[in-house]
Amino acid sequence: MSGIRPTGFLHLGNYFGALRNYVRMQEEYECYFMVADLHSLTTHPDTKELKDNVHRVLSENIACGLDPDKVALFCQSHVYETSELYLYLNMLAYKGELEKTVTFKDKVRQHPDNVNAGLLTYPVLQAADILLHRALLVPVGKDQEQHLEMARNFANRFNHRYGDIFPEPQAFNYGSELIKVPSLDGGGKMSKSENQNATLYLSDDDDLIHKKIMKTKTDAGPTAPNSPKPDYIENIFLLMKLVSSEEVIKNFEQAYNDCTIRYGDMKKQLAEDMVSFIAPIRAKAEAIRADKTYLKEVMEKGAEKARQSARATMGKVREAMGLNYY
Repeated sequence: MSGIRPTGFLHLGNYFGALRNYVRMQEEYECYFMVADLHSLTTHPDTKELKDNVHRVLSENIACGLDPDKVALFCQSHVYETSELYLYLNMLAYKGELEKTVTFKDKVRQHPDNVNAGLLTYPVLQAADILLHRALLVPVGKDQEQHLEMARNFANRFNHRYGDIFPEPQAFNYGSELIKVPSLDGGGKMSKSENQNATLYLSDDDDLIHKKIMKTKTDAGPTAPNSPKPDYIENIFLLMKLVSSEEVIKNFEQAYNDCTIRYGDMKKQLAEDMVSFIAPIRAKAEAIRADKTYLKEVMEKGAEKARQSARATMGKVREAMGLNYY
């Protein structure tokens, strides 16, 4: 089980850090992937663009290879049982522990005028999303590990108080290091909101991809054979390893090591390879987004699958809590 907030355009980091694994997981597991629209309300209370953003995330997920017939691909707000479980788990969450979460502290700094209760209890809603389907495996990045630990805590508290209903969800990434796609300016990883010029979005057109890559930082080149690469040069090679052929990478590695590398040529090659990778996804996503009837069918089908799972869980939860009065 996993989810993504509809608060910006999906980018290369989302694809290599998450979506690629989702596509692989759908062949091996029963999967629930959601668009986390309720989560987005904690920091984006203005909903004028929410519908378009939800449609965009859905279309890009499908364009990247998720099959709505193989997974439950749904909108968080369409599964009403989420809110019920969220309420019950809030009774097991403590103000002190919620205030200590790293993401809460970060959001308070970023949005000092919007420190709402939903922001504080964000990890509880996230736990409800996971536990509602009694999910065992959660593909998460490093920044979400604390929230997953809290989900385990809430599951254990519920089980201790009411009976053994929830399994402990575990982080999952196929046993390999999670890929962090570097931003084009060399400052951290690509982000949906931080620096749009340093992020390659799955919706970027060919010209924009070229412009962004050609602006990446380089230098005069190595002055001694087999020199270590500065971080910003290493980043260009890392991006190339995502989309270029082994032969292309090998040629530029050789040119770097023997001090004959021409960064302009390297960036042009990277831009061409990046366009070849992103353009088909962009085109497919645009076609899907234009088909409102299909998107409606996807959301209805996904919501029904998710609600079927949710109803089964909430039946057990109400029984365990003694809330069945008749």
